[in-house]
Amino acid sequence: MVTSNHEASHRIFQDRPELLAPVFRILGVPLPANATVEVLSADVTETRPLERRVDSVLRITPPHGDGGFLLAIEAQGRRDPDKAVSWSYYLSYLMAKYTCPALLLVVCQDKSTADWAAGPFRLGGAGWTALSLHPLVLGPGNVPVIIDAEEAAQDLTLATFSAMTHGRDRNAMAILEALAEALETSAPESIAYYAELLEIGLGNTPARDIWRDLMPRTYFPGRGTLIEETYLEGEAKGRVEGEAIGRAEERAQLIMRVLDNRGVPAGPEARDRITACGDLDTLGRWLDLAFTVSGADELFAQES
Repeated sequence: MVTSNHEASHRIFQDRPELLAPVFRILGVPLPANATVEVLSADVTETRPLERRVDSVLRITPPHGDGGFLLAIEAQGRRDPDKAVSWSYYLSYLMAKYTCPALLLVVCQDKSTADWAAGPFRLGGAGWTALSLHPLVLGPGNVPVIIDAEEAAQDLTLATFSAMTHGRDRNAMAILEALAEALETSAPESIAYYAELLEIGLGNTPARDIWRDLMPRTYFPGRGTLIEETYLEGEAKGRVEGEAIGRAEERAQLIMRVLDNRGVPAGPEARDRITACGDLDTLGRWLDLAFTVSGADELFAQES
């Protein structure tokens, strides 16, 4: 089952491709300077009744055009003995379709899964290895722990990915506090994006509750933003009601950002319906769907 935190673990690469530069340094793999990054279709289904879908596919193209490659990204939450065959298929299919070299990057949030995902996976039989698969892996063992606010402010995307990866770590509180402090001087749209993405990416963990407690302090440094005004208004009417309004607005903003970043058409009527909604359960359901729908109207099909 694909979960929201599963989606966040790989979607961050689509939304913020600048994360690739520090990630490739961590992995020790050369990345062409000034390369362009293109999001490709994640559908690797052939003309037969069998659907296969990799989480994300990016095409990395150097300025001069030579030496480009594909990057298939998979978020993996547990060991799965069937994955070696699926991953081998993904890479073979993508290389055949785009006539371009391909790499597999597996993103994990626990060390045991990361150690397993590194392989190598050897496919074959009768004592003979016909195919050997060697994924690149990001996990708690190689993603840096960022507990300094100044360092986090220098690269909010990497700091958010670090917090997502180390959400179950004993340093989770320090990591989240550093990121929250770094966000205090950021633009409102950056705050909304990273705060909501991280809350989703942390999944059902104690770190998510810590992050929710930290965010009210971060959102309101006296800039007079809409979120700040909503919060202060809510204080007068009651803390619970005010926080609910603020969270609904933030979630609606993230839904629109996800749709816009994916290039999904959303007309004025759909935008008004999303921003006017105050029910967190409904907004959460729409947010899950926003990662996969091809049109904004599909968000409302269940309500109809």
